Amino acid sequence: MQLLSLNLGKPAVVQYNGKPVETGIYKRPVEGAITLSSVQLEGDGQADKVNHGGEDKAVSVYCVEHYPYWRKELNAELPYGAFGENFTVAGMVETDVHIGDIFETGGALVQISLPRRPCFKLGVRHNRPDMPLLFQNTGYTGYYLRVLKEGAVTGGTPIRLVDRHPKAISVAEVNRLKYHDKDDLEAIKALLEVKELAEGWRESFRKRLDGSGE
Repeated sequence: MQLLSLNLGKPAVVQYNGKPVETGIYKRPVEGAITLSSVQLEGDGQADKVNHGGEDKAVSVYCVEHYPYWRKELNAELPYGAFGENFTVAGMVETDVHIGDIFETGGALVQISLPRRPCFKLGVRHNRPDMPLLFQNTGYTGYYLRVLKEGAVTGGTPIRLVDRHPKAISVAEVNRLKYHDKDDLEAIKALLEVKELAEGWRESFRKRLDGSGE
């Protein structure tokens, strides 16, 4: 497993469909060691701090294995950071990693907290309004990390698995329940046993169980 690229970017205002949109999705690779705090990487920024950043979403991760698909779909070169991710990684696709798994990279200890929920700003970034739906349908969503130990991280360095969660519920499985098999209540119950799943998504699945949610 490798942290191939470390990508940062501050919020900027761009025009989309004739209207100004503030977004932090324009991330670019950076060199050298960057301090990872409990809420974000030093020098990074988010426009929408309700849905991005913070303790459960300190780091956005995307898998290099998906880049060939998107290069073909979008007919574009796509440098690392093209999907607004902070970490572009190898060997950690959604089917192979789990909510609650803990990893070490550089001086930091991180834990998978939830899948990324694609928003319309992916469409802004690539001028494709259907991008959020494509992310959902492919399962190539990426995911977020919470920080268990702050420290410096560097692109081009290894990522080491420290602890695999005993429930072993993959990011792909959570996406399946969120977007596709919404009535698989037994699987949802099993997922809710994973306390490491971010609270916002836990609440959403709780509402699904009692019939009051999406």
